Amino acid sequence: MTKIIMHGCNGYMGRVITDMAKSDPDIEIVAGVDVSGNESCGYPVYTSLFDVKEDADVIVDFSIAKAVDGLLDYCEKKEIPVVLCTTGLSEAQLSRVSEAAGKTAVLKSANMSLGINILLKLIKDAARVLAPSGFDMEIVEKHHNRKLDAPSGTALALADSLNEAMDGRYHYVYDRSTRSQKRDPEEIGISAVRGGSIVGEHDVIFAGTDEVIELRHTAFSRAIFAKGALEAAKFLAGKPAGRYDMSDVIGG
Repeated sequence: MTKIIMHGCNGYMGRVITDMAKSDPDIEIVAGVDVSGNESCGYPVYTSLFDVKEDADVIVDFSIAKAVDGLLDYCEKKEIPVVLCTTGLSEAQLSRVSEAAGKTAVLKSANMSLGINILLKLIKDAARVLAPSGFDMEIVEKHHNRKLDAPSGTALALADSLNEAMDGRYHYVYDRSTRSQKRDPEEIGISAVRGGSIVGEHDVIFAGTDEVIELRHTAFSRAIFAKGALEAAKFLAGKPAGRYDMSDVIGG
């Protein structure tokens, strides 16, 4: 039985994970943390991690960027593993994640779904063949109108995967509205759409002369992220200090 503290339990993803955990015999959420205080989650909810009285094997975090600093402080002090799902972290916070991984197990992934993590591998293989043949690479991501960060962490992870395949030679372009020049062959364009209730859609476009290849991942429910987070929690519990990601969970 893996015992979990749900950090950000009153948020949308926190509630989805709470509901899904109820049907998993290998998971027990023993406490939650949220600035809005207690709600009827079926477990104690605190406004601060440092107030939590229950023992746990791992923390699952779906909160907001400004809450991550305190989370990492707690995880370092208690040496408790953390599945860090919050996106939109600053460069300083990302460095802080690496520091924390020196003291406890940290699983950080831009996207918790199995499909996205397979896509990260597929596009790397495609880039190695297509980019040297003159194909331009673009990413278009779409999310609901409540999402705070843009582009999404997943879109950036996809861009990083493409760039890694090309030995880091490419740079990212997020906005062409102030430019009057042709496209640089070694740029990756990243566009963000925000609207309605779109759960998440990511298109990776390889555009060549007279042909276009598109690879798309569409999330129809946030349950895929909750399932991934719970599987990651089971994997991470008891692991030694270090950085992990979803490729470790899926055995890639």
